[in-house]
Amino acid sequence: LITTTGSHHENWRGLASVFSNRTSRKSASRTDSDNMADGEGYRNPTEVQMSQLVLPCHTNQRGELSVGQLLKWIDATACLSAERHAGCPCVTASMDDIYFEHTISVGQVVNIKAKVNRAFNSSMEVGIQVASEDLCSEKQWCVCKALATFVAHKELSKVKLKPTMPRTEEEKTEHSVAAERRRMRLVYADTIKDLLANCVIQDDLESRDCSHMVPAEKTRVESVELVLPPHANHQGNTFGGQIMAWMENVATIAASRLCRAHPTLKAIEMFHFRGPSQVGDRLVLKAIVNNAFKHSMEVGVCVEAYRQEAETHRRHINSAFMTFVVLGADDQPQMLPWIRPQPGDGERRYREASARKKIRLDRQYIVSCKQAEMPLSVPWDPSNQVCLSYSNVSSLKMLVAKDNWVLSSESNQVRLYTLEEDKFLSFHMEMLVHVDTAQAFLLLSDLRRRPEWDKHCRSVELVQQVDEDDAIYHVISPALGGDPKPQDFIILASRRKPCDIGEPYVIALRSVTLPTHRESPEYRRGETVCSGFCFWREGDQLTKVSYYNQATPGVLKYVTTNVTGLSSEFYTTFKACEQFLLDNRNDLAPSLQTL
Repeated sequence: LITTTGSHHENWRGLASVFSNRTSRKSASRTDSDNMADGEGYRNPTEVQMSQLVLPCHTNQRGELSVGQLLKWIDATACLSAERHAGCPCVTASMDDIYFEHTISVGQVVNIKAKVNRAFNSSMEVGIQVASEDLCSEKQWCVCKALATFVAHKELSKVKLKPTMPRTEEEKTEHSVAAERRRMRLVYADTIKDLLANCVIQDDLESRDCSHMVPAEKTRVESVELVLPPHANHQGNTFGGQIMAWMENVATIAASRLCRAHPTLKAIEMFHFRGPSQVGDRLVLKAIVNNAFKHSMEVGVCVEAYRQEAETHRRHINSAFMTFVVLGADDQPQMLPWIRPQPGDGERRYREASARKKIRLDRQYIVSCKQAEMPLSVPWDPSNQVCLSYSNVSSLKMLVAKDNWVLSSESNQVRLYTLEEDKFLSFHMEMLVHVDTAQAFLLLSDLRRRPEWDKHCRSVELVQQVDEDDAIYHVISPALGGDPKPQDFIILASRRKPCDIGEPYVIALRSVTLPTHRESPEYRRGETVCSGFCFWREGDQLTKVSYYNQATPGVLKYVTTNVTGLSSEFYTTFKACEQFLLDNRNDLAPSLQTL
């Protein structure tokens, strides 16, 4: 059941007529509230909108909205949305990477929309969209998107949050993917530490022209801010947005000292608030340029807090890394001077900045790239391991959350659904199996056993066990459609256990490339963009097994033949999967206790 793309492709124009007049998966007896959820009258109960006119007092020296001011508005809007859901005060716990696509000029309007994507035990993810609007031309531009995590507090204790109830397809998608993003955040610090320790960094420090270098110490900035009541929320805690604004200010000064110009902030890397600060605290903000590349520079910022001048111990509140560029008259990034790091910690920061740049670019590309624009096989290496795993599982969850699947056919208690969208043709098979859900998940997690039931897999070799949840396999399938060569695949398999009641076990599959397993003349390299299994517990020893596959515009003839009902090959394979699960349902019983 691995849908392939390769040299034997067939354009699928005209397939629209194949699926016309099929039975929709949606029930005809939908409630009025469901209909309202798809219509214009529905509005998410946690949604908060803020519109601000950009005045001269909000701008920087170029007459553009200060990013610090924008961060304050973003944080306030997101906090209001979080508190609307929690019903009590909330504080900012973290902010994911932010990439700023456009600047905002004085006189324009900033429109910010925030809503809770998902609530966990005491924390929740809030999605934020920022757009600028020109009132004269009525044009609008996307400025940035952000994801913030807030924690609910009541009387100095955490709150057990009620779950969110997604209703639209977009809400269901965000709700499902939020669990994967949370998993990524929880391991973020350790992941960065491991990657920096293991990543091979190209060090060109010795080859640079020392006569045009700027000593890093010349860019160092230290500033102290006194937290006053206007800087705090209704609990007396400093607004996260206010701290971010102060951080942006000192980072901009440090960047300006390197380039001797007015820099533009392009990205803020994910950071966490390590602890709160209150009214009366003194916040010490330190910034320095860690490294300068050809057209960009990384500035590191650290925030520490203390109460009294006599205190020797300072609390670490936050650290962040911000990327700046200098734009010329043509709005293109300009060449920057090289930086000369100080010996010791300065050289460490210099090299870590090079590693972070690679990690940042990989993460930005993989996480933010639209599915239709992403190449099928992305190179795998330790620096993008976490991002590729996240993308793999998220792509499958987004496919599962689609609500316009159409029932194409049904045979022997196996249902086949199809979905036509943009450039993709997807299919989904579903059946009920009398096997424990966790056991079905374990049995199909190991792709090496796939040839036992799938005749399209001739052999499967485990190439690398990345970690407990991710593995890379080399899959060989027999020749099809008269092709003299068999196909091979390099597959990243990512498995996930449910993080909440009612959620499925997931096995996500996608193609990657490995330098150790390049294309061979012996095989024709195939690729899969998004496929995998979901397992829902339907009762004691009863599991709903669903297989999903998203194909590119070119699909093999046998896929088209199966989807149009001219062949029973899909059903035969899926029934063989059922028999495999039934025959081996007692094999892994001791392992179930770990799930």
